[in-house]
Amino acid sequence: MATTTLAEVTAELAALEDPKAREVNARHGDDHGVHLGALRALAKRLKTQQDLARQLWSTGDASARLLAVLICRPRAFERDELDVMVREARTPKVHDWLVNYVVKKSPHSEELRLAWFADPDPVVASAGWALTTERVTKKPEGLDLPGLLEVIEAEMKDAPDRLQWAMNHCLAQIGIEHAEHRERAIDIGERLEVLKDYPTSPGCTSPFAPTWISEMVRRAG
Repeated sequence: MATTTLAEVTAELAALEDPKAREVNARHGDDHGVHLGALRALAKRLKTQQDLARQLWSTGDASARLLAVLICRPRAFERDELDVMVREARTPKVHDWLVNYVVKKSPHSEELRLAWFADPDPVVASAGWALTTERVTKKPEGLDLPGLLEVIEAEMKDAPDRLQWAMNHCLAQIGIEHAEHRERAIDIGERLEVLKDYPTSPGCTSPFAPTWISEMVRRAG
């Protein structure tokens, strides 16, 4: 399907639209009506097509953008291009997929992490925190972990929802991955009580940082 056109793909996406799925997704702030499994199956068939991915993204349609993320070549995007895309990705699923599947694989990820970390737009800042959490977990050398904990302690309680969620994830990963900071991370979580009452399905781990940290450390033995 190397010569698949934008019109062909958008027609197929329209055919896959499910009003019930759109209704469910809308409850989470998302505006796509194609099941993610169907999107992944379509992406598998299309394979990597960078030009088509750019065209799909430019439509502004959430399902098209999710598909674009799946068929793009992450390392082919320029730094400024990714900056624009993150600022355009306003819904949670598009934003999360873009950051996790594209930006994290980009050679510009560290430069963008630093640029986004304290951005005045909380959604953009949440992308900076997500990239920071990735480094906390996989490449902590050079990070000021005590400094990150200070920022979290001072700002997480009153941060907008998506930024708060990203900061909380960073707090949990610091506590999980770095034993020397675990006690402080748990203490910050207990005092701020962010996501303490978040509804959690049976069998799932609570996003409340002290619970999350303790459970992941327990699983690691």
